[in-house]
Amino acid sequence: MGEIMERPLASPMTWAAETMFENDGLIELGSDCIAELEATAAIIEANPLPAEALSPQDFEMPACQAAMIRVHEQIHNSVGFAIIDRVPVDHLKSDIATKLYWLLMSMISRPVAQKWDGTMLYDIVDTGQKALAGNGVRSSKTNGGQGYHTDNAFNLPPDFVALFCLQTAKEGGVSGLVSFETVHNLLLEEYPDILPRLYEPFYFDRQMEHAPNDERLSFTPVFESDGEKLFANFSPRLVEQGYDMCKEDMDARGREAVKVLEEVSERGGLGKTFGFQRGQIQIVNNKQLGHRRTEFQDWPEPERRRHLVRIWLREAGRPFYLG
Repeated sequence: MGEIMERPLASPMTWAAETMFENDGLIELGSDCIAELEATAAIIEANPLPAEALSPQDFEMPACQAAMIRVHEQIHNSVGFAIIDRVPVDHLKSDIATKLYWLLMSMISRPVAQKWDGTMLYDIVDTGQKALAGNGVRSSKTNGGQGYHTDNAFNLPPDFVALFCLQTAKEGGVSGLVSFETVHNLLLEEYPDILPRLYEPFYFDRQMEHAPNDERLSFTPVFESDGEKLFANFSPRLVEQGYDMCKEDMDARGREAVKVLEEVSERGGLGKTFGFQRGQIQIVNNKQLGHRRTEFQDWPEPERRRHLVRIWLREAGRPFYLG
């Protein structure tokens, strides 16, 4: 997919912060969906089984199925994201709520491994660690802010990334989304000489998510295209760490291209922001939108600390981490 998009993109995913959508991307779960979730929760609680062993076909959930068809259409062919409101977490145990989340996401597409060890449900919590070049600590295990990025840009990116909120932070942790189609249009207009470098490969830190003797770096372009759609693989932090690890200076064109992409993505009026609420699910097209979160401060009580659960979804291939 090496063709450079030399014309402005225009699709439902070419939006900015002021672009108005129906309910601003929110998809509410109606009373019939909630009733199905509560009935399913009772069955699951009475019959212990790991979330990964649960399948939607084993439960009567037609209203939820219909709602998730709408979600899939919205994230795949429309604006590229959805906020699902919401799983009834207030009177459910966290593990039961997470199993309902697994079932809902399995109605949309196929959950896949998020780590080399096969982890399918990934907890996003602050462990107190720091993300450094080559140490394998992901920014999702810290309380630090993130720039706009796509998940797993350094290996095989999932098609969709879902986040389920079990607990919110005391302060901060605000989600942000940006359209890479909109950003690409601005780069094409304002930086036509720099844009082609983003279609050439960069080193990425693979964060130790690979076979023991495999390469610790990947070498991949930020932008790819099939001539019709634009696909992004971007994580400025992991690009910087990749060059630190290979002890090689990034070429001047590459450094300028990454800097410009970051600056344009962060322009006021481009990204949309969302404050997570307990029970909500944010699901994003991981190949056409960038996502991030701001730095956060947690509650002192362990049981109240910010806790999201992530699921990766792919439309094709096997469920292994590398497909």
